[in-house]
Amino acid sequence: MGKHITILSPSGAIDSEYIEGASQRLRMWGYTVTMGKHTGEQIGRYAGTDLARYEDLRDALQDSDVILCARGGYGLQRIISDMPDVPKGQRLPLIVGFSDITILHQWAGLQGAVSMHGLMCKHLATLPIDSPILHLWRQAVEGQTLRYEVAAHSYNRPGEAKGILIGGNLSVLYGLQGTPYSLAERINALPAGVKPILFIEDIAERHYHIDRMMLNLKMSGVLAKLGGLMVGQFTDCEEDPSMLRSLKETIADAVSQYDYPVMFNFPAGHVDDNMPLLLGKETSFTVMPAGVTVING
Repeated sequence: MGKHITILSPSGAIDSEYIEGASQRLRMWGYTVTMGKHTGEQIGRYAGTDLARYEDLRDALQDSDVILCARGGYGLQRIISDMPDVPKGQRLPLIVGFSDITILHQWAGLQGAVSMHGLMCKHLATLPIDSPILHLWRQAVEGQTLRYEVAAHSYNRPGEAKGILIGGNLSVLYGLQGTPYSLAERINALPAGVKPILFIEDIAERHYHIDRMMLNLKMSGVLAKLGGLMVGQFTDCEEDPSMLRSLKETIADAVSQYDYPVMFNFPAGHVDDNMPLLLGKETSFTVMPAGVTVING
């Protein structure tokens, strides 16, 4: 029998056809699939009340191998403060998702657990069955090491980075600053001597908002503590000529005073080819003139 996957909607509501389509594919691949009691609900923009979404999440933590979040959206920040600390030694399910699910990635990491930044129900239901990204998704769920070759980019900074991968959606991480689930708290929870590699992506943010968020991470000391930076896809984030630099240059400038490697254009974020990444796993990437090799897991 394959792993037990529970599909939950801890944030925004989602069309039920995507839930059903994803569950059919997962069963076809040999997984046992169940749903949270409120997975298909909708109350305003949310998939059920705060209490209902919290209870689904709490229950799934007890009896699932994998928690597949149906979609992101918004809503987890309303319930994350109620999440319990997990007793030492208790195994957590692999939490899968991205965007607003970054909040759960932060929580899981603080519990010492691995989670997965990757496709959710819509893409699992609609991508062609022979899509390479679906094959990679299954590899990641099974805990296999992921290896990527990424094209060179003009703003890359050469070198070799090795550490524990953390991160996710930049605006969600920014919204957690100053809370018990912040990047600073996540970094402080790492073993002594282990540096984090930060992955960031975003969607539909204004250029100056991204500048503000990167400067926040700089002023709060987060960027100075990194061992490397992986910049993913910034989808539908329009260039603003009045900023006097490109969007990618804005990000590069925020880390210009540090000497760790930086890579741009990693294929993960709000895109169809959203390559999976195992957060909380040892990760390395080597930036060379010809391109970047990433080994995750």
